[in-house]
Amino acid sequence: MKSKRVCALLLTTAMVVGTLAGCGGGDNSGASTGTDSAPAATDSGDSAPAASDDGSSATSGEVIELTFFNADANQDDPWTDPVALAITEKTGVKLKTTRPVGGNDESEAVALMIAEQNYPDIIFAKGSAGNMIDAGAMMDMTDLIEQYGPNIKKLYGDEFEKLKQSADDPSIYQLSAYNVGGTKFKDAGNMQIQWAALKAKDYQIPKNLDELETMIKDYIAANPTTDDGLDRIGISLSTSDWHWLITLGNPAGFIADGAPDNGQWIVTENNEGVYKFSSAKEREYFRWLCRMYNEGILDPDFATQTHEDYIAKIASGRVVALFDKDWDYQDGEKVLKADGKYELTYAGLPVTMDENTKCPSLMYQGLTTGTGVGITTSCKDPVAAIKFIDFLCSDEGQVLNKWGIEGVNYFIDDEGHRYRTPEEIKYSQEDADYSKNTGVGFHNYPFPSYGDGILDPTGSTYTTTSKQAVIDEYNVEEKAAVEAWGVELIVDMFPQPDEFETPDYSPLWAYAMPLEFTEIVDKLDEVAWSALIKCVTGTEAEFDANYDAMIAELEATGMTEAEDMMTNIIAEKVAIVQ
Repeated sequence: MKSKRVCALLLTTAMVVGTLAGCGGGDNSGASTGTDSAPAATDSGDSAPAASDDGSSATSGEVIELTFFNADANQDDPWTDPVALAITEKTGVKLKTTRPVGGNDESEAVALMIAEQNYPDIIFAKGSAGNMIDAGAMMDMTDLIEQYGPNIKKLYGDEFEKLKQSADDPSIYQLSAYNVGGTKFKDAGNMQIQWAALKAKDYQIPKNLDELETMIKDYIAANPTTDDGLDRIGISLSTSDWHWLITLGNPAGFIADGAPDNGQWIVTENNEGVYKFSSAKEREYFRWLCRMYNEGILDPDFATQTHEDYIAKIASGRVVALFDKDWDYQDGEKVLKADGKYELTYAGLPVTMDENTKCPSLMYQGLTTGTGVGITTSCKDPVAAIKFIDFLCSDEGQVLNKWGIEGVNYFIDDEGHRYRTPEEIKYSQEDADYSKNTGVGFHNYPFPSYGDGILDPTGSTYTTTSKQAVIDEYNVEEKAAVEAWGVELIVDMFPQPDEFETPDYSPLWAYAMPLEFTEIVDKLDEVAWSALIKCVTGTEAEFDANYDAMIAELEATGMTEAEDMMTNIIAEKVAIVQ
């Protein structure tokens, strides 16, 4: 999941103010006062919004610049690519995007905004959204959407009510940064293994961790080094920063408990929230990782290497297996694809701890709410902002963001359907800068979006990902696999969506939580982060003592209190739709 609360709130409001006075304009203060504030519009100042009432075109030659803080941006967005310019032409709005600096998460930047009461026009605050709401910094967009957001309402459809904060507070402070509905035609599964290792076992998907272990060990025994002479690494993880949540924390829930992605939580049949690392089955998963570490199968540097080191190892073709998501490791995989080394790229598989545990990868958990774009109370032109977002939700805006420019990035066939050329597909798969250079997909997240497989009025899918497109775009390794399995899609080998029920609550990791709850959970996560690494890197004889010590520290940190609060939060969210 591309968006998790990562670290504790680094500075409270009072601490931020004190730090500003003490640092005298250091890196943090410079970033905040210079980029996180909301400067005056470059062209039209406080003029009326440039977008027309239907949100489909600009009615004025003037362009209004709106500031946008994107908590998940990891590179600059100069708003100069072809898609960005086309969006401005249609809306009369351009964005000046800022982001967390220095590799930090968003919490410090948001705390500083609150301390100074100096906000951007539009914000994606991610895990710090609750702090913004508690500070009264987020605008209730309900009336704006009712008057200027027909495309927003159309996009969310039957799930629109889930955008409300709670039954007691029906305000809409944020939209959703994630897809609405759709079908998963591809997924990275619970774990990933190189196609070469899977082929060596005649494409037999491991039914449990023991079979996965055998597959990895047998492949390394037969192929101890790469063609470049590098030693194979059985499994590698990225845990020195927030990526621990993605590669160490999340797979435990998927593989051991068959639990869908609710961050650090498992939800019982009675809708009770349980901090997941107390699960007996997850304990056994980490015991297995401990053994893999002590046997030299798990990368000895997994706990200390940077994420860049991790990606470089993947790009070298050394790493046989991952416990990750494709969006997190794809830059390394693109290097392999560009070199034609498709056998060293990864097959995402539905591996679980045992045959009775069902991989939840294709489960639809309902609309992901509580994490998305909102308009701040400091916005210089809320109407222009909502019209801009509404255009992005329109059919035209969705196609522009996801497909790019007609005649350049895609074309129309004789039946009126969009398609991409093989050259464009190859460019998008192999060039790490494709989105940044073309703008295709670059401005999509974290704005509202239709899911894969949903058709627009022309009969084309809103996204470039359709069943046939996925089949057509399979590389040589993927084509060989589906032929061996006798299926059309790789995900046909997974438990299917109709095997799961959609819960009444959204994925828990995305909710904007109360500050009191967040402070406890941040401390729990800090404890779990270091303690789990200690459990894995310790000896097998020490494992139970180390795990017991972690549970004791979690309980002393407020785990039971947090579980009670989460159970109440789930009940409040369920009440919205019942």
